[in-house]
Amino acid sequence: MNNHFSYERMKDRQDALERLDLKVYWGRYEIRVLRFHLTTFPPGKIVSFHKHAEYEFHFIPRGKGTVIMDEQPYALREGMFYLTGPNVLHYQEADQTEAMDELCLHVDIIPLEEVANETSQARPVSDPWEITEADDCMEKLRGMPLKPTMDIHRAMPYFLEAYQASQERYPGLYTTIKQCIIQILLRAVRAYESEPTEAELPSRDMKAYRYQLALEYIYANSSGEIVLDDVAEKLHISSRQLQRIFKEQSDGHSFSEILEHVRLEAVCRKLLETTWSIDKIAMHEGFSSGSYLHTVFRKRYGYTPSTYRAKNVKV
Repeated sequence: MNNHFSYERMKDRQDALERLDLKVYWGRYEIRVLRFHLTTFPPGKIVSFHKHAEYEFHFIPRGKGTVIMDEQPYALREGMFYLTGPNVLHYQEADQTEAMDELCLHVDIIPLEEVANETSQARPVSDPWEITEADDCMEKLRGMPLKPTMDIHRAMPYFLEAYQASQERYPGLYTTIKQCIIQILLRAVRAYESEPTEAELPSRDMKAYRYQLALEYIYANSSGEIVLDDVAEKLHISSRQLQRIFKEQSDGHSFSEILEHVRLEAVCRKLLETTWSIDKIAMHEGFSSGSYLHTVFRKRYGYTPSTYRAKNVKV
């Protein structure tokens, strides 16, 4: 039988995470970490009725015991967790013959409006999707039932990941711990959902997105040989579909017209920034010859490349 306990390492420095002044900003909230540790209840240990002003997440990675919440006793066993707080009166007791380990996360969750009022500091800017997800999580936290459930979404491993980050102090320490805290909250509320809900992620306007990707590819490769099929292949769509996207997204301009415009922009820069000959600029920017560039340039701008250079280059 394998008696290895994954969280044993956290006993080396039980207060390691609590020594860090952790304030996590998520959506519209500041999450202040008050307690973040592994503790052990010896057999028969009793913690009499008490309550906290903050949220307290209790996870049982090993052992068994009992918790009483709202005057209702519940048996605890390995793999379970429950939430108490704020101001939830509860009682805890380890089994009479078996110790019970508990991973604890105490957090005070404060709306950023209140934080700004306390400190006169500007509120951090959050992504709209992050705001929505944080609001949804906080609403579910406030309505979570007062009874244990199984940690079916595996929030517990994030305690160990946060601890390891604090000890190894590798680059990205704060971001790693922040993500661990948020994952514990998210996975805790998900465990109480009777039916899985479909998350809505931000979606792109795919035509506009593909048009921008096509433009980036054209700008990066305009000086070489490039055809419509090349760009369409990079976007994994047909040439006909890409041509329609160009027409719709660029006021009716075709691929060849857009490519010509990009190349002429590059020619104008070369005329102003270098002393290269017209023939050299033409060859460098994807035109077959200086005379062809002369014809295309005059048609677009009404004068020759040489005239453009003479008018715009300061002596």
